[in-house]
Amino acid sequence: MNIDQVLAALTPEIVERFKTAIETGKWPDGRLLTPEQRETCMQAVVAWEHKHLPEEQRTGYIDRGSKKKDESCDSHSHDSSGDNPDEERPLRLV
Repeated sequence: MNIDQVLAALTPEIVERFKTAIETGKWPDGRLLTPEQRETCMQAVVAWEHKHLPEEQRTGYIDRGSKKKDESCDSHSHDSSGDNPDEERPLRLV
């Protein structure tokens, strides 16, 4: 099976299940993902999103915004909303 056949078989629902499995480390039935399964799911999600979603909706997209000439990246204030930068938080693929 080539990549085009695999991508054609994927639905948005399957991709969402893959994302949840990657985030939690478990399949919907509770079984743990192996490292190989996690890697395969990540590759499938990235490839599917690349084919079906605009760039700004893809996993890992970073909105770099725009800056004026001579404006440094640190010149924007960031609202931390009370978040502790050292606090451990789960990875959420959006």
